[in-house]
Amino acid sequence: MKLVNKPEAAARLARTIVSDVALYNKEKVEEGIKHDNIFELLKDELAEGEELYISRVAPELLKTTDYYNIALVDVLIKRNGKIESEIW
Repeated sequence: MKLVNKPEAAARLARTIVSDVALYNKEKVEEGIKHDNIFELLKDELAEGEELYISRVAPELLKTTDYYNIALVDVLIKRNGKIESEIW
């Protein structure tokens, strides 16, 4: 398998992986936003997603970017800003 070596493709892959985690774990996402413990509730799923991301992206790109963590904030937090939360 050819590794992703373009920044745009790596960012897209990260968003896709995190979007899938959110899609298949809607209740956990909502509960995690409401109670400010989303990363604890999705710990296993997010670790699995990160492993997949790391396995698909060229090591030299991994050293210079942080697309997976950016996707976590963009997809899990920003997209769910409408959910009532203790933190906003």
